[in-house]
Amino acid sequence: MSDSYKYIDFDYTYVDPKTGILKNIPGITDPDVLLFVESGAVTKRLQELYNNPIKIKGIENLFDIHKHLFQDIYVWAGKKRVVEISKDGKQFFPTTHFDNASSYINSLIADYKKIRKNRRKELAEKLAEILDNVNYFHPFREGNGRAQREFLRLLALEKGLILNLNPPDNKSVFERYMKGTIESDLEILKELIFELIASKK
Repeated sequence: MSDSYKYIDFDYTYVDPKTGILKNIPGITDPDVLLFVESGAVTKRLQELYNNPIKIKGIENLFDIHKHLFQDIYVWAGKKRVVEISKDGKQFFPTTHFDNASSYINSLIADYKKIRKNRRKELAEKLAEILDNVNYFHPFREGNGRAQREFLRLLALEKGLILNLNPPDNKSVFERYMKGTIESDLEILKELIFELIASKK
């Protein structure tokens, strides 16, 4: 799977024109160091959400999650991107229509909340649909995947279910998640989520 993201950012809103890396709060100019520091900071903030989960009311909570995870690294944490993004030639949702995306995803979340806890297959199908749309929305310049995986985990948690789309001991789960989101393959996502969700002990 390729990692060929393209950004339309003529004003260098997010990237330092000299170093070519994302502007960041610690002032790091080495991409490897930024990756390391960012990973450590996000891991710590993820643990905080495990200890004190955010209740998901709607898509606005995706922004709360992103802000919490990336608050130590980027000043724009939790804010909608102002640049267009594409991957492998496919454009993510255009910034001009973000309100439409938010409304639609909120309707999917409302549908999800109506499904009874014991209907696992229906829950998995709706979670897959939410994930597919949130991924297409891609509202942040960086950190979309980490924020949306946590968003899905918290949605599952509200139904008493555990869902980890990036387990450290199972590389194939992450690869299937990536394939499903990149190719917008709902069948892959449905099967994966249904296979992974387990009751909270």
